[in-house]
Amino acid sequence: MQVPPNQVPAATAVDSTRTTLVGLVNAVGLDGLAAAHQLPGLLAAVDQHAAAVRDSLHGDQRPLTAPALAGYADGIKAAATEHGWQPPTDPVDWSEADWVLVRLLAVCALTAALDTPAAQPSPL
Repeated sequence: MQVPPNQVPAATAVDSTRTTLVGLVNAVGLDGLAAAHQLPGLLAAVDQHAAAVRDSLHGDQRPLTAPALAGYADGIKAAATEHGWQPPTDPVDWSEADWVLVRLLAVCALTAALDTPAAQPSPL
């Protein structure tokens, strides 16, 4: 049975998960995790937030997954936006990062620790 083209979803759940996590890592993770290695207080905060994310997603009872982390990050961003939070447009001063940015940075740290292989760049 064929599905008409207008009824085929544009993106699969895997693509959506990957898009969410790659976008988050590019927007927050790369600079934030580098800063965390230089700022012990930020590193401790990220570690505490990561533990809270694990608890929230029952990561102590079953392994965390990329879709769970992507959904969690989307939920955090949606709730924060609903309460007036705006993603930064300028470079972030990670020594003064707000709760939302640290929480999203924790999601990036957890994503980096997943046992799933990372997407590989396409060969030239």
